[in-house]
Amino acid sequence: MSTDTEVRPDEDTVVHLFDGPFVTIGSCTYTVPEGSKRLLAYVALRQGRVERRRAAGALWPVGDDHRAAGNLRSALWRLRGAGIDVMNTDKWSLELCPGVQVDAQLTLDWANRLIGDTVQPGDLVMRGNRIDALDLLPGWYEDWAIVERERIRQRMLHALEALSRRFSAVGRHAEAVEVAMAVVNAEPLRESAQRVLLEAHAAERNWVEVRRSYLCYRDLVRRELGVEPAHDLTVFVQQTRGTPTRSRVQRQPTFARLSAG
Repeated sequence: MSTDTEVRPDEDTVVHLFDGPFVTIGSCTYTVPEGSKRLLAYVALRQGRVERRRAAGALWPVGDDHRAAGNLRSALWRLRGAGIDVMNTDKWSLELCPGVQVDAQLTLDWANRLIGDTVQPGDLVMRGNRIDALDLLPGWYEDWAIVERERIRQRMLHALEALSRRFSAVGRHAEAVEVAMAVVNAEPLRESAQRVLLEAHAAERNWVEVRRSYLCYRDLVRRELGVEPAHDLTVFVQQTRGTPTRSRVQRQPTFARLSAG
């Protein structure tokens, strides 16, 4: 639901960059004017004060400083005109008001806990926005947006790999495989992701899936990169393949005697 009521930052305000930008307060959704979206996203991703001149230069690089400064003022005016007063500004800088949260930063905080092994209750959950974080602000091709998108993407890939291993450790094998496959689908040539997928299949003792996934990856890197998978990855697969093979060899004499009897 959209509303023209002014946003008050002390009322659980969230800036959404996934599928946005837009702003919510509780169940109310506020549409950000087109001319203000990039300014809001730029400031929201920086976690602190931003120099007005730097923001204007990054967002409006074509033209002189005077024109860029004018564009910045217009973007702020449109934002406030839409009832979204989420920034503190002065003559030199601007920043989000205290208490305003950013969905991308909340997701990064979660990722940092996974990577840093400081998981909190409730962190072992796979949510849609954690996959969305792999492609933040799609279609935005400014240098600053590309840098931020790649920074968050790499952090999230590492976090999802850690989440898959966590799921395997507590016996949540289906979820471990699902998360690992999400990372593989995002980056098929990423060897650490392929390794996590193989580990997830092995933890569930799905030896056929281990072999199938490895062969698909081996064919892919041969075709795309002209290289072989890392030696230790190949050894890992060979060792997992050896486990059921030895079991069959050990059972064969007993089966043979029963058949003969």
